[in-house]
Order: sequence, then structure tokens, then C-alpha cells
Amino acid sequence: MLDGLGVVAISIFGIQLKTEGSLRTAVPGIPTQSAFDKCLQRYIGALGARVICDNIPGLVSRQRQLCQRYPDIMRSVGEGAREWIRECQHQFRHHRWNCTTLDRDHTVFGRVMLRSSREAAFVYAISSAGVVHAITRACSQGELSVCSCDPYTRGRHHDQRGDFDWGGCSDNIHYGVRFAKAFVDAKEKRLKDARALMNLHNNRCGRTAVRRFLKLECKCHGVSGSCTLRTCWRALSDFRRTGDYLRRRYDGAVQVMATQDGANFTAARQGYRRATRTDLVYFDNSPDYCVLDKAAGSLGTAGRVCSKTSKGTDGCEIMCCGRGYDTTRVTRVTQCECKFHWCCAVRCKECRNTVDVHTCKAPKKAEWLDQT
Repeated sequence: MLDGLGVVAISIFGIQLKTEGSLRTAVPGIPTQSAFDKCLQRYIGALGARVICDNIPGLVSRQRQLCQRYPDIMRSVGEGAREWIRECQHQFRHHRWNCTTLDRDHTVFGRVMLRSSREAAFVYAISSAGVVHAITRACSQGELSVCSCDPYTRGRHHDQRGDFDWGGCSDNIHYGVRFAKAFVDAKEKRLKDARALMNLHNNRCGRTAVRRFLKLECKCHGVSGSCTLRTCWRALSDFRRTGDYLRRRYDGAVQVMATQDGANFTAARQGYRRATRTDLVYFDNSPDYCVLDKAAGSLGTAGRVCSKTSKGTDGCEIMCCGRGYDTTRVTRVTQCECKFHWCCAVRCKECRNTVDVHTCKAPKKAEWLDQT
């Protein structure tokens, strides 16, 4: 389904995606909200939802129907794509595979998604979560005509602090989950193979992760804020919490194989633990992502910035796969010694600092050719 989400983000809305932590530099490439909205209005105003949806490659019939029927929700799907791509790049910014996006590729990530790996499992989960989060938020903010606040949070309830009344505008997670499931899962349900089963499982993990981090927000009523009465509502947490959670699920992902009837999973090897509903699952081991390997979708780590002192995945030894690194001395200009002046300005000096930047060496030519 990633090709469908990529197309919605790129083809409909004209989004050009770049890698936030790219191979040689960290350049944010996610479009601004104003540019996004203008592009959306221009495309829909000029062509109409039916024409746009009919000309998006990669969508199955059910997705085209939803696209045509709910063009305003497709905007939220696109916003969700932008959000989860940014989050994916944040979570893997210090790793060999850094959630690199490819320009002019409607699959967003290229051939790396063809392998049933941990990375594919994470991307399917975070993309599904991003769609849920964006649609739920749009419902509560009154941006969609088909949904609003959660209609189920009404009446009186209680928690550890005592009784409270449901009020305000609870985020409508029910609608967000329902639409995301219908749209994102549509292609996988049509295919009915082992990879589709894997994708559906990881999609569900992403949706439930957003629900997991709903928080209760309350307003106190009473004399001098004594909180004798409370009005509460459910609200989405920041998407970073979902990203952090799914990143931990990635670390503990379970390698599985499909059962003979293709209806479920079993442990890939004897002695491996069984996957639960909250586990990300995958079939294939990941490549090491050290060198350019077009078949595996690996862009390699040549030119990636690394830390000379770190022993973690961002350290030069691990990031550069033992190939060594180049050091370049650069001068950075930052604001410093900022002071507040009455009234009302902050004035800063410009400070110049010379620092060493370490970047991974390219592999030897013969080694690179073996992988292309």
C-alpha cells in the first residue's frame, strides 16, 4: 500500500520528498503547510477529484472510490504522509538506513520496500499511524464535513482522581482508525498472499499505536479552581510518542513465516517466540545497507556524517562499515550571547566556530561494482 500513499502524497498534492537526513547533508525537504494547501487547491480546483483519482497509478478500485468520494479526507491522507515520513527520518537519522525518500518515485522509498524486512514492517506501521493521526486531528478541528468530535464520549465517567463529565471536543479516533483501515488496507485485502498478511498485521500495529497514546485532558471547575467538578476529553498525543513506540517495536520485531494455509504466522525458527498483536513482524533479514545495492534498495553510507567518538550506530566505525572516514574542517556561524533589551527586542552576536565534520569514505570500486 506504500505506493498508494506515496502517490497520494506526491501525485495529488505535488509533494517533492527529499531525505531530511540525506546522504551528504541534512536538508529538510518536507513542504510547508501553505505550499501544500495551495498545491492541493490548484490541483483539485483545476481537475476535480474524479479526474485526479482516476489518474493516480497504484491505487486499487476501492481506494479510487474513497478518493473520489472523500477528496477532503485525501488532503489529510497527504498531510499524514508528510508527518510519518518526517517521523521515520527522525527515528532512523543515526542509522545506516535513514528512511531515505526518492524523488520522482511514487513508491517513496524505492526497492527497499520490496523486501519483507524490519524496515518495511516499520514503514507500513508508521504510515498507517500517520494517516490515523492526521484524519483524527482533522475531524476534531472541523476540517472535514463527514466527521467532527468523538460522539461516544458523553455523560459521566470516572478515573483515579474521581468522577468527571465528558465535555469539550474529544479527538475522534474511531473515525480516523475506520477510514485509515478502509483506505490503507484495501490493496492488501485484494492480494491475499503472505506479504499482504504481513502488511495488514503491521498496518494494524500502527493504528493501535495511535490509540494507545490517547491522553485525558481536563478542566477544573469550582471556587478558585478547587476542581470540585471536572470536564474532560480525550486528545491525541504528539506523534513523536507513536514514533518512539514503533521504533521500539522495530527493535523487538519478530521474524515469522506464514502458515501453510496462509491465514496466520508461525515462528520463523524453532525456539523463536511467537508474535503478538502488538509486535511488528517480518519475513526477510535486512541487508547491511553499507554499500549501494540497487536490487536491495540500499543507497549505502558513503558521504554520511558520523560521530568520531560515538560507539553507537551513529559512530564512524558502525556507520561507515569499517571503511574509514574523511575529516573536513568547516566554520559554522551561530547566534550567541543573546541579551534582552527593554522593550522589546533580543539582540545576539554572531559567533564563528570551527569544527571537524566526519563523513564515511566510499567503498572501493570493485566492492561497489559487485553490488550493482
